[in-house]
Amino acid sequence: MTKGIEGLLEVMRRLRDPQTGCPWDKEQTFDTIAPYTIEESYEVADAIQRNDLRDLKEELGDLLFQVVFHARIAEEMGLFTFDDVAAGMSEKLIRRHPHVFGDAGDRTADEQNAAWEVIKAEERKAKEKHGLLDDVPVGLPALTRAAKLTKRAARVGFDWPSVHEVLDKLDEETEELKAEIVRGDVQKSHEELGDILFVLANLARKLDVEPENALRMTNAKFVRRFEVIEAELAKIGKTPDQSDLAEMDALWNAAKLAERENS
Repeated sequence: MTKGIEGLLEVMRRLRDPQTGCPWDKEQTFDTIAPYTIEESYEVADAIQRNDLRDLKEELGDLLFQVVFHARIAEEMGLFTFDDVAAGMSEKLIRRHPHVFGDAGDRTADEQNAAWEVIKAEERKAKEKHGLLDDVPVGLPALTRAAKLTKRAARVGFDWPSVHEVLDKLDEETEELKAEIVRGDVQKSHEELGDILFVLANLARKLDVEPENALRMTNAKFVRRFEVIEAELAKIGKTPDQSDLAEMDALWNAAKLAERENS
């Protein structure tokens, strides 16, 4: 069988073959495959976060297979092929980089970012998506989408002037959440917590931090420190459910201190 992308496309074709293909692969649709596509994207990000380049190679292959899977379903429906996807991507990159493929001349990174946004706005207009926020995907992780929504709104001046105003807004929203908790209004507390997360996404954008990456790093830190708690308790023949908050908190602080001393 041919190696490389042609080989992968042939594997996909055979998996979806109506007579001899895999029963599971044959019954899949765009909708049923979409969750796997999202999952594989996160696994790529995880491999990068862990700096596991061997795993990254495999995870990129898994993600590529998702693209091939969607393209195969589309081809069977007479919509488009994998080659169409690749060609469309090439055309888009060439169109968005006239300073590389055209005669726009040299640009700084900031100048290219500005030009990029102008080109994307023209593309949205061509797709009849006239609203500024129309093409920010609903399926994005909520924190990422919040950051993108506010970045888009900031282009037309709908933005806080600096980080300080965002922090003031965070304090305001936190006080509103506290008030709703005291009142015992669960629905309002839900809404106020959402407001806090939205402000935090704004803060991340202002600090040029990708919020999902920041939270992913904190999740990893939590797991790492909790594993220290479990290991230390195991040394004295205990498990977390046999411990108490005071003991585990002391072990947490010790793990935190050790990390700082070793950093």
